[in-house]
Amino acid sequence: MLTEEKVLEALKEIKDPDLQKSIVDTGGIRELKIKEDNVSLKIALAKTGTAEQMQLQQQVVQAVKNAGADSVGLRFDNLTDEEIEKAGGVKSNQGSSLLSEDSTTEFIAIASGKGGVGKSTVSVNVATSLARMGKKVGIIDADIYGFSVPDMMGIEQRPTVKAERIYPVERFGVKVISMGFFVEDNAPVVWRGPMLGKMLNNFFSEVEWGELDYLILDLPPGTGDVALDIHTMLPECKEIIVSTPHPTAAFVAARAGGMAIKTNHEILGVIENMSYLESKVTGEREYVFGQGGGERLSEELKTELLGQIPLGQPEIDEDDFAPSVYDADHPIGKIYGEITKRITEKVGK
Repeated sequence: MLTEEKVLEALKEIKDPDLQKSIVDTGGIRELKIKEDNVSLKIALAKTGTAEQMQLQQQVVQAVKNAGADSVGLRFDNLTDEEIEKAGGVKSNQGSSLLSEDSTTEFIAIASGKGGVGKSTVSVNVATSLARMGKKVGIIDADIYGFSVPDMMGIEQRPTVKAERIYPVERFGVKVISMGFFVEDNAPVVWRGPMLGKMLNNFFSEVEWGELDYLILDLPPGTGDVALDIHTMLPECKEIIVSTPHPTAAFVAARAGGMAIKTNHEILGVIENMSYLESKVTGEREYVFGQGGGERLSEELKTELLGQIPLGQPEIDEDDFAPSVYDADHPIGKIYGEITKRITEKVGK
């Protein structure tokens, strides 16, 4: 039978990431209720809304289930200043931040006006193509509600935490961090804007990226809280706008471009995705979503059309599964190669 004592015993091994002491010893167990092997917990931490909190959440759920619980409900609270001081105070992180003044990393945000235009596919292929050119590349899946980068790149492992620093997962030479690593079983993220901003800031400051030439940011579609936070955090960020050829998609994408312009972000160009469908038999092109949207959008934003990506699907390798990454010698992979070559020429790095 599951008891309160068993649950507390299971939680003794879990440490507050900022105090490095057991959440039981810090007085962090605010509430503990058990009903028919369903456990409800309220846990207080020195800091909430952080990437470490998400790691701890996974540890708590696993530990309590191992103790015999069928399900675990979690809520979080903050320890008081007195409790934090009594526990020895918050341990400082000793790591470099991409947001520091001496950072030489080029930030490139991939944005779109609406969902469903292939923005994340463009993001992962631009990142992997840059890595093939010998660049040191990272990618932040900043589409926190609609994270998809780990799945697209065939990533199954999760980041590791050492000495209070998060080490990203590396795949195809690209270092990857995503909200998808910190939720259980594809669960929905039910967070409001301020907490999203904290999480994004932690992706920059608490992840051990090492030296990067480029950091690609896969933004959520539209002009909401996360996009605004990115524009505020990264005044020197450059942007690529993704659209389809359809006039409505291009019209909506112009709003994302307008936000970039208003916040003094440099628009590197427009990528038109799903431009056409090419027959493997005849080579004839069928313009499924119309024509001209990308060109009109680039003209409106006074930038260039970096490339037109046709409808397609990478070759699936069951032994090295990555459902959205094109090989360098694939026809579409070659188009991405030309796009990233143009990006490096424009950035000068």
